Amino acid sequence: MFIMGVFVFTSIIFASDTFITLIRQIALYGIPFKVALMIIILNLPSVFVMTIPMGVLLATVMTLNRLSLASEITVMRSCGIGLNRIAKPIFIFALIMSIASFFINETIVPITTKQSKDLALWALGQKNIPEGKQNFIFKELQNNGTLKRLFYVGHCKNKVLHNITVLDLSKPDTIQVLQAQDGSTSPAGWQFNRGAIYTVAQEGEILNTTFFENSVAQFGIDLSNELKQNVAKEHNFVSLLNYIRQHPDKISEQRNLYLVSLYDKIALPLTTIVLVLVGVPLAITPPRVRYNRGFLFSILIIFTYYLIRALSISFGEAGSLSPFLAAWMANILLLITGTVLYYRKVYTIN
Repeated sequence: MFIMGVFVFTSIIFASDTFITLIRQIALYGIPFKVALMIIILNLPSVFVMTIPMGVLLATVMTLNRLSLASEITVMRSCGIGLNRIAKPIFIFALIMSIASFFINETIVPITTKQSKDLALWALGQKNIPEGKQNFIFKELQNNGTLKRLFYVGHCKNKVLHNITVLDLSKPDTIQVLQAQDGSTSPAGWQFNRGAIYTVAQEGEILNTTFFENSVAQFGIDLSNELKQNVAKEHNFVSLLNYIRQHPDKISEQRNLYLVSLYDKIALPLTTIVLVLVGVPLAITPPRVRYNRGFLFSILIIFTYYLIRALSISFGEAGSLSPFLAAWMANILLLITGTVLYYRKVYTIN
């Protein structure tokens, strides 16, 4: 049940807007499928850190609910086996999974996140061209949707571009036209051979002409602003703490974001135990209930937790909440709720 829960919730997260956006960028900018697949695989560890608590909760609630419907819980309690003893192996399993989640988040996620970002920048920066395609164009848009650059390539053979024309509208009041006989893409940028660059005014007057044998231009997609938020994920707790202390000026504008991420590296793995504390008493079904409501309880608990978590983290990054409280708010609220429910279930005969 735990494995099924992790698989199901991982699939749901992969189908969310984040990965739909990634696939849209892959289709738009022509990233090869094998590179796109590698980027998705590299994002898996960070998804597992979120879905492990969900899987543990689903397994807990479904298992206990099934035992309760079969009157197994009633028999055990009538024999003097209390809820604490019944729930003991569940909490041990939750603790083990919490440690595993913390280990993944501290050792694997920083490495894979950095590799994923570097691979995305490299792939998008190269503007991969379909091999063998002829007389094709593609465009690069600005943030407001207007045309930034227009690329024309006569044909591509053996990863060499022939008869290249680039219309650059990124600079105000002037237009640059680059023409080259051939070229190629590389991590350093676009490499052009034997060509010329014409600088034209808006009225059509040629202001400058430059001829070259070899030239390198940076025509990659600028994702620096979008990927800044991943910097915190590229560090474990200790290295992120040192990064915050050593670079106060660099993170001054996003200090709250970094601090929330720092505290969340501890709070997120402990989510497993908190969710189980809430799930155990809710999974013990009263004798009068004759249907399995475990899955419904699991979904409601998960939805409530991540709704509170999303709101608190947003307020924390905006400065409305302290970073520590923002990262721990959901855990604290569910810990209080779970403690009350668990206490009532232990000392109340249903």
